[in-house]
Amino acid sequence: MSGKGAPIVGGTDATGLDVVVIAGTWHDTITDGLIAGAERTLEASGADWRVVRVPGSFELPVAAKAALDAGADAVVALGVIIRGGTPHFEFVSNAATDGLTRVAVDTGKPVGFGVLTLDTEQQGIDRAGLPGSKEDKGAEAADAAIRTALVLRELRAAQRRPAGF
Repeated sequence: MSGKGAPIVGGTDATGLDVVVIAGTWHDTITDGLIAGAERTLEASGADWRVVRVPGSFELPVAAKAALDAGADAVVALGVIIRGGTPHFEFVSNAATDGLTRVAVDTGKPVGFGVLTLDTEQQGIDRAGLPGSKEDKGAEAADAAIRTALVLRELRAAQRRPAGF
């Protein structure tokens, strides 16, 4: 976890965007930190936003799809998956990642990916934007979602303009 090359977060005007933050309930200390980072970023951007909780990371894709189908411009998906002694980690990590990717491609709307896949709880604390954390993955996921929503809005507007304008 170097953090080198991470994008600059913030300074984006997302007024008029409707964003849904969808977060799992596992590992609430880490998840609550991720939510707080997303909230700070969304509040500063001027986007309209709300938080929806689902049981875990496996449920993120279906809730993200429902939010986007209901009219949200973007989703920020937040979850925590910590490796254990069984293959369950790989199954849930792959399902969440593949599912969220599919939702974004199928809907044509952005899903900010804030699902932490970790070997230890400490890695999550280091990335959750908590006091003393080295990174704020909730803020980064929210920023990625709104920046991408704005890019898509611009691309779609350019498609509708007549040639030469």
